[in-house]
Amino acid sequence: MLRTEVRYEVINVLDVEKIREDFPILKRKVNGRRLVYLDNAATTQKPRQVVAAIVKFYFKYNANVHRGFHTLSQEASQAYEEAHEVLAKFINAYSWEEVIDVSNTTDGLNLVAWGWGLDNLKPGDEILVTVMDHHSNMLPWRAVAEKTGAKVRYLSVTGEGTLNYEELERIISERTKVVAFPMASNVVGTINDVRRIARLAHSVGAIAVGDGAQYVPHVPTNIRELELDFIAFSGHKMLGPTGTGVLWGRKDILESMKPFRVGGDTIKDVTLDSVVWHDLPWRFVAGTPNIAGMIGLAEAAKYLMRLGMENVREHDVILVSETLKRFRDLEDEIVVLGPKDPNMRTGLVAFNVKGLHHHTVGKALDLFGIAVRTGGHCAHPLHYRLGFNGSVRASYYIYNTLEEVEVFVEALKLIISLKERLAKEPVEEVCTGT
Repeated sequence: MLRTEVRYEVINVLDVEKIREDFPILKRKVNGRRLVYLDNAATTQKPRQVVAAIVKFYFKYNANVHRGFHTLSQEASQAYEEAHEVLAKFINAYSWEEVIDVSNTTDGLNLVAWGWGLDNLKPGDEILVTVMDHHSNMLPWRAVAEKTGAKVRYLSVTGEGTLNYEELERIISERTKVVAFPMASNVVGTINDVRRIARLAHSVGAIAVGDGAQYVPHVPTNIRELELDFIAFSGHKMLGPTGTGVLWGRKDILESMKPFRVGGDTIKDVTLDSVVWHDLPWRFVAGTPNIAGMIGLAEAAKYLMRLGMENVREHDVILVSETLKRFRDLEDEIVVLGPKDPNMRTGLVAFNVKGLHHHTVGKALDLFGIAVRTGGHCAHPLHYRLGFNGSVRASYYIYNTLEEVEVFVEALKLIISLKERLAKEPVEEVCTGT
């Protein structure tokens, strides 16, 4: 491993206007109005620094990694390996060896479900997931349960969108082998008590698996304090490129696992009769990896570390607080999903306008240049539990401003004033699952 010391200087507060200069797309106009991008829970925009790092790789030292002694391959290998060091620092992992290169959170969670679950689950075992789960955590465990004979159980959610911890304490048992859950919800924004859940899992000998897709980009993440066994998160939700992500796992568990995807770079040696698997983390990265993507993701992590994740978190709370405050003037017209306390949320607010389909609201907001997410957000069971088929979701990040919150709410007021007319418009069905 080509080691490097990860250094960065944290700023004291977010200078949002300065940050916005790093994101040229925010100068774009949509439907004649300045873009207000409030779809960050789906994917964030990318700063110049991330794009430049990717371009530098392709223009200066593009080559495959771990497959050559020539200069370009050595430079590419060093940059790719150093990316693991940076990402380990970002989450305060014990070692870069615990940082597995995956294509997104879904990929990471599937790696755990199939790579660990197939060899460790059997009939009579129980897998505990939650009604709050994104489909990317729920469905892999359901699929593995079908193969192994294990049973999936679901932890319920309260009407305010929080996990039912009393029920968790009742239903967890010696039969429970896995507790897999969202560290933060992608619909209601609820930040869950990760360490409490992990400790309950460990008390019965189960592993604790955290879906960190909405948590890691918004909340300071210290692996050593959370007590989880696995965390998966996506690069594209934290300023990085699409098709990138990280699975962090406890080293002792990762070393006990066989790769479920095999091929190039997963092995040390192969004969016609045997195979010797590679060291961590390479045994879990089959074939040529997304080298440029990982370099870009590391640059995104450096960017966030310079800003300071405590500052990122505080910025979320400020924007959500202002949104919920302004929504109080519309409480007869809208229903807000999730906790009323902004300190219990990440940087998102999901809601519905009474009498209007969520797609209609989203399409109308787009006419004002405001990008939001509408649909089931890949969390259909949670929507059904809360009494809806979908919702409108405004989600914030480091470059959003209080002025944009005002623009968003004022546009929403105008849409509400035209509700009777808009309700007659046909609803254009689009994919609501993701």
